[in-house]
Amino acid sequence: MRKLVVWNLMTLDGYFEGMKPWDIDFHNYAWGPELHRYAEQFGEEGDLLVFGRKTYEGMASYWPTAESEDKIKGYMNGIAKIAVSRTMTDPGWNNARIVSDPIPELMKLKQESGKTIFIFGSAELADSLLKAGLIDEIRVCVVPVILGGGNPLFKSGERQVPLKLIESSATGSGAVILRYEPVRT
Repeated sequence: MRKLVVWNLMTLDGYFEGMKPWDIDFHNYAWGPELHRYAEQFGEEGDLLVFGRKTYEGMASYWPTAESEDKIKGYMNGIAKIAVSRTMTDPGWNNARIVSDPIPELMKLKQESGKTIFIFGSAELADSLLKAGLIDEIRVCVVPVILGGGNPLFKSGERQVPLKLIESSATGSGAVILRYEPVRT
């Protein structure tokens, strides 16, 4: 069975982007050699990326023409991708397809053989999948900055979701990478 893992960077006060979409300059406070190596490992560990529409559109506009020629650009452009959207008709990025109802699709994909399925960004999508009980792990890089406002990574809910810490590590920049798995009750 494949794992479904959420990955995101988040400010100390809980935001994954600022007041405007794609306001992620705070990532620079965390970026360094350790986070670069960590990002490279995603391409080795996973074989499918899933994005909500807004995150997908941002990634699809950046990665095909990114100036970088490292491993990260290679796997971002080569790996299979799903854009979750009810309005898109053409994914416009190689090795990508559109899914309008992610819960049954991801339930099916998790049962197949393969590597880890990653969700990058896409807080609303991750929230719906967490509430549906499909998320196996949450990986968060806590960036050493207080943003003061923006789009929160974790959305309001009707119930608590207990988590078990499975790993933590600090980077030279002062960021902390946390790995949690939801406690199944």
